[in-house]
Amino acid sequence: MAEESRRGEDEDRGPGAAHRPFQAMENLLEKMKLLNYEEEVLVQHNMKNLSSHYFVSSPCLDSNPGEQFYMFTIIAAWLLNRAGRPFPEPQESDEPNATVSNILAEARALGVKVDFPPSKLKSGSGEQVCAVLERLAEEALRRTSFTFSRPNYPSENAEEECVMEDDAELTLSKVEEEMIEEADDEEETVMDLEALKLRTTHTEEKPSSKPDDILESKVDAAEWMLEVERVLPQLKVTIRTDNKDWRIHVDQMHQHQDGIKSSLKEATSYLDKLHEDIGKTLEKVSSREKCINNQLEPLVQEYRSAQAKLSEAKERYQQASGGVTERTRILAEVSEELEKVKQEMEEKGSSMSDGAPVVKIKQSLTKLKQEMVQMEVRTGVVEHTLLQAKLKEKNNMTRDMHAAAGPEPSAGAYA
Repeated sequence: MAEESRRGEDEDRGPGAAHRPFQAMENLLEKMKLLNYEEEVLVQHNMKNLSSHYFVSSPCLDSNPGEQFYMFTIIAAWLLNRAGRPFPEPQESDEPNATVSNILAEARALGVKVDFPPSKLKSGSGEQVCAVLERLAEEALRRTSFTFSRPNYPSENAEEECVMEDDAELTLSKVEEEMIEEADDEEETVMDLEALKLRTTHTEEKPSSKPDDILESKVDAAEWMLEVERVLPQLKVTIRTDNKDWRIHVDQMHQHQDGIKSSLKEATSYLDKLHEDIGKTLEKVSSREKCINNQLEPLVQEYRSAQAKLSEAKERYQQASGGVTERTRILAEVSEELEKVKQEMEEKGSSMSDGAPVVKIKQSLTKLKQEMVQMEVRTGVVEHTLLQAKLKEKNNMTRDMHAAAGPEPSAGAYA
């Protein structure tokens, strides 16, 4: 049973399955170049350019195997951020299992189909790594509204060639007419070979007067080449076609037609046999598919029910986490208010038990008494000054009254 399942898996993968990672890696590089990964990833992290098979296979023994996994996490985080899913940049000291689980969770949130365990990504290489990165690159390009346009081929003025198709459909009369017309239309100025033969024979019959010495040409080679180029188009020698040539072509056409019919019979038999084999294979594949579907139907139902339960649990978890977040915020506010009240109570308690205010009051009273004494002294000085002023004014008034009553006696009179 295991051998049959393994054989069926190999048949599903096909002979080109080994080359799929290489194709996926090349597509990934092209898409990352469109996203400008050289400037945003390689330059920022001081890394070298990726080769066309970097994530396809594991590194050699001399290199660090953790470097490839770290490169995978860096590129995956960058592609997730470009796709609109905020993802923190992983560090080399992070736990690999947690990092891979977070990457797969974000990829599933983007709609990427993940039907393999997370342990496939821990090595940092393989078909699954290339497939995940390629799908993330597609999501990033879709996020940036990038679309591949049709290629623009350069316009080339190719020479028109007359290709004869389906020779068997041409009738004999049409071919004869075309061959006769072609024979009649060929009228070119050509040299007559018969006349040349007669001319050569006439010249040979004449007595030859050959010089005894060797003739040397005195014509310039350049002038001779120019003359040859000028006369060359007129030196065409064509043989007139015979009227029987078209019959030869017709015979060849009939021979080719017979060969095509015989080959068509053999090819038809092979194609019919191939059609029957393909039909039988398709019937076998459909029957196996139905059998597998019938066998996996309970598992599919269980999987669907588990998915439904998982979605319900996630929804309840989100609701519960939302309530916990709200209560945590309220608790933080209440704790802050409690701290303020505690601080105020401590300040009041310390002020009540402290004797500093009484000391301050005594000092203030002493200072107030000193100021009162000073004020009393100043008041006495002012009163004394005022009394002196009144006495002086009174003396002045008395002097004025005496001056008005009569002159004062002189000093000699008193003497």
